[in-house]
Amino acid sequence: MNYILFDGEVRNALLPFTFTRPVADIRVGILTIREKWEKYLGYTTTTVTEEYLEAKFPMVEAEQNIMINSAFLPNEQLVELIQELKPNQAIGYQEDIVAFFTEEEQEDIDFDEYEILDFTGSLIKIEHTWDIFQYNDAAIRQDYALLTEDRISEPIPATVQVLGREQVFIEEGAVLNFVTLNATTGPIYIGKNTEIMEGAIIRGPFALCEGAQVKMGAKIYGATTIGPECRVGGEVSNSVMFGYSNKGHDGFLGNSVLGEWCNLGADTNNSNLKNNYAPVKVWSYETQAVENTGLQFCGLMMGDHSKSGINTMFNTGTVVGVACSIFGGGFPKTFLPSFTWGGKDLDDVYEVDKAIKTMQIVMSRRHIEWTAVEEKIIRHLAEENKLERFQAKLGR
Repeated sequence: MNYILFDGEVRNALLPFTFTRPVADIRVGILTIREKWEKYLGYTTTTVTEEYLEAKFPMVEAEQNIMINSAFLPNEQLVELIQELKPNQAIGYQEDIVAFFTEEEQEDIDFDEYEILDFTGSLIKIEHTWDIFQYNDAAIRQDYALLTEDRISEPIPATVQVLGREQVFIEEGAVLNFVTLNATTGPIYIGKNTEIMEGAIIRGPFALCEGAQVKMGAKIYGATTIGPECRVGGEVSNSVMFGYSNKGHDGFLGNSVLGEWCNLGADTNNSNLKNNYAPVKVWSYETQAVENTGLQFCGLMMGDHSKSGINTMFNTGTVVGVACSIFGGGFPKTFLPSFTWGGKDLDDVYEVDKAIKTMQIVMSRRHIEWTAVEEKIIRHLAEENKLERFQAKLGR
């Protein structure tokens, strides 16, 4: 069977992260949404996404296709129902179509002609940026069970202080000594070829993905995910780093999401709680206005390739676009459009050629090739950035 993951109506609500990837490639829990589906289904998947992303994330269409809404995280009950779908059947959940079996072109779909099968279980839907950290606890637990079933962990080193060792899983090549792990609050997954340096203190749920590193003396609270090849130090709470991003120094990161290739300078801190304890409001790309999250704790949302200088202070509910360089005294604005240079004065734009040069250097340090496909995406975003900047100048 040919499985295709589609972005659905949530794509704009998940910006800035979906500027540079389909919804399916958002990381929540240990795995990305795509990796979860492929693990459950036993098949690779392709994607229906924005036209400018198609060269990097192509779609492969067959005569018969099962289309799956990427906003939903899979579980065994849902996957079994999907695998039993027949042509012109769809799975409905509340007011959404979760999946459907089609033999038609995408533009010809008419769900009035479909048999809708109601899913009666419980599903996690990622429909806002803050859902990524809000549902990270449940997603880590689900992924941990999926990845460790019928497998034996590498031994926990004798120098490691551990509580709840039955909830700790260590993959091959991981190095950790003289650290403290507390898995009584949730599982701890330590991926392949990772390193946790001396003095680090970690409470689950926690995921350290392949090739990532925790620095000396780090304090990490669940539910936190450190994506592949990330570097993390200081204090972190209930946050997700997608991959290849750095928070290598002291400073606090809480209830936050960092995309790929981000870097937080030394002593960068974010607020995750307002002084009056009121629900946090954040900028929404979908509505082009400030939106109430309904959450008391909500920190920083930072798109790919964005950086902060030393001592940067991000206010509660700050949204940073793609390819920003944030620095200077005081608090930056709480909405920083893509290609912002500085933070307080939105007149300064990070020129795309300079931004690309930095991206090439940063990626080469991790032995990742900069491609013409990547460059086309970034230049497209730079061209589309004008409306984003206009709205930000209006103070919205």
